[in-house]
Amino acid sequence: MFKEGRKKQRKWFFTWLVVTLFIFVLGISLGPASVSFDRILPTLLGDGSFKESFVLFSVRLPRMLVLAAAGMALALAGAVLQGVTRNDLADPGIIGINAGAGVGITVFYLLVNGDLPHFAYILPVVGFCSALFTALCIYFFSYQRNKGVQPVQLILIGVGVASALSGVMMVLISSAERSDVQFISQWLAGSVWGTDWPFFWALVPWLVVGIPYIFYKSNVLNVLAMTEQTAVGLGMNVGRERLRLLIVAVALAAAAVSVTGGIAFIGLMAPHIAKQLVGPRYQFFLPLTLFIGASLLMLSDTIGRVAIPTATVPAGIIVAFIGAPYFLYLLRKNV
Repeated sequence: MFKEGRKKQRKWFFTWLVVTLFIFVLGISLGPASVSFDRILPTLLGDGSFKESFVLFSVRLPRMLVLAAAGMALALAGAVLQGVTRNDLADPGIIGINAGAGVGITVFYLLVNGDLPHFAYILPVVGFCSALFTALCIYFFSYQRNKGVQPVQLILIGVGVASALSGVMMVLISSAERSDVQFISQWLAGSVWGTDWPFFWALVPWLVVGIPYIFYKSNVLNVLAMTEQTAVGLGMNVGRERLRLLIVAVALAAAAVSVTGGIAFIGLMAPHIAKQLVGPRYQFFLPLTLFIGASLLMLSDTIGRVAIPTATVPAGIIVAFIGAPYFLYLLRKNV
């Protein structure tokens, strides 16, 4: 059975790898200033015109790399949260973690007078600190002694915290200058704004540390997905392992939303799609989750850029159109 799972994993892994690369190339090519498919490779090799080189290297390539990295981070964070909380509905955007990061980033934005590109490497740290505080509050209030984290309570408390933090964001908007209001509104809508090279390089360290650690903890996540009593019976220090994994998941989610804005549902959909394709074992579906998350976010952003010729629809809105019905389906199935 294990060999059969590995075979299925390899098949779907390479399938989604091809899909991800296709969406990546599609996103590079399409937009207000398009670069034809047959000119992408020559331009990458240094044989493009000035316009093609500028569009590719200064606009499209960093944007698509940021989207791919952020999609992977959000998807992996969602997969970890679902295992740690034993709740299939857990997602950084739904349970308030993204909103917590958003409040911290917004306050920081107002303090530095909007000069965020010079603080690209500090933004994920700011988002992480505020998101971690939010996550610990949600975890504390949904935890019951001798019962552990209660899945339904976690969702309800998370949604309540997210709503409260949205109210905080509204207060910040009402007290901010008009130029600052535009940025905050774009962040709330999930409009990808950190599309320059510094923002991509700011994401890389978080992924380089977080992804291998979570892969290393695949068996731990398999056990945590069982009942509390089973995990304790197997000799696991449940509290310690949950806290460590929660911190890493929050770090990945906060780093992603610090440059993409309030993107929800990626962390919900990507792990579920991967599980349906290769099964519930974490060592099987985690690699697939990365590519599904990257594909969903890159495709949503590309659709948002080309759907309406005279305007850009934020990627967060496109993702929500897909993710909200999926969330309602899972809610009906699990509650």
